[in-house]
Amino acid sequence: MTKNSPAKIRLLVLGTGGMAAAHIKQFQADPRVDVTGCSDIDLARAKTFADAHNIPNAFGNLDDAIKWGEFDAATNVTPDAIHHPTTMKLLAAKKHVLCEKPLAENFNLADEMATTAEKSGVINMVNLTYRAVAGLQKAKQIIASGEIGEVRHVEASYRQSWLVGNHWGAWDKLPMWLWRLSEKHGSKGVLGDVGIHILDFTTYAIGMMPTSLQARLKTFNKAPGNKIGEYTLDANDSASMMVEFENGAQGVIHASRFMTGYGNTLKLHVFGTKGGLEIENDHDLTTLRVCSGEDIHTQAWRNIVKTEAEPMNYKKFIDAIIAGKNGDPSFRRAADLQKILDACYSDEASKAVKL
Repeated sequence: MTKNSPAKIRLLVLGTGGMAAAHIKQFQADPRVDVTGCSDIDLARAKTFADAHNIPNAFGNLDDAIKWGEFDAATNVTPDAIHHPTTMKLLAAKKHVLCEKPLAENFNLADEMATTAEKSGVINMVNLTYRAVAGLQKAKQIIASGEIGEVRHVEASYRQSWLVGNHWGAWDKLPMWLWRLSEKHGSKGVLGDVGIHILDFTTYAIGMMPTSLQARLKTFNKAPGNKIGEYTLDANDSASMMVEFENGAQGVIHASRFMTGYGNTLKLHVFGTKGGLEIENDHDLTTLRVCSGEDIHTQAWRNIVKTEAEPMNYKKFIDAIIAGKNGDPSFRRAADLQKILDACYSDEASKAVKL
């Protein structure tokens, strides 16, 4: 622990919606953390959340929480469009911030957040949760070691099907799902919701970022007039990218909410000049297998012994505060990913866009 670190990290939970429950569970389980307050634009909801989780202070707006000031760090669990204005206030107050993904609505805003955080010297991290997947670090190690040679082709997908099945509830009746289908309500569609996860998963594993891309986004008709109540269902349901990486390798990256039979699955296939690697994650189950060495002549694949999962970002955030050294994934990493997402939304996306 650094000289100026408090005995316990005092944490503010900003935003008390559905995802906040996951954050509070992790932070309250960490003996190094004292959750001292929560804030929400709906004070009644903040108070209900505080009562449910034994949080001593609840606020109806962030300004009041900052004026109070009895916290060292904040976990930002507000809707996507609110990340930028709230995080900028927290950075101005010199508070460490763990922010939900995507960092901001566009690259310019994300870049401003990253630059400000870097200049202020506070710990800044983004909750790209799949960094904790068992086997991802091993996959990255295998690729970096050269075991499968120089990467030539990549296939990656994020597969959901809650627009097909009712395994997560009735999407056409619950606001927690309907807002994800409406740009008016701040959604960037499946690309903004989980596309950033598969982008991070892929580029982290192979150690390269795309240098150009072509993208197709598709919104399917899901209701009469594509509208349910106040929700206009205009956000993309499926997204596909054809990318080229810095070494010339080609890739296909896609995400969809219509991949029937899959609940929440990430798949990554990496093919090189000396072998191939496949990793699949479905909730807590991860498989990793490799075809390399003499096996490339018989197309034989060997399973890699299960490896331990990485610490979750909640723990890594507290680790970073105590160490006084920023953790990964950082705001800058999220801003770099946002630049790729922005290119997919551009009018030039159907052509080759240089990054």
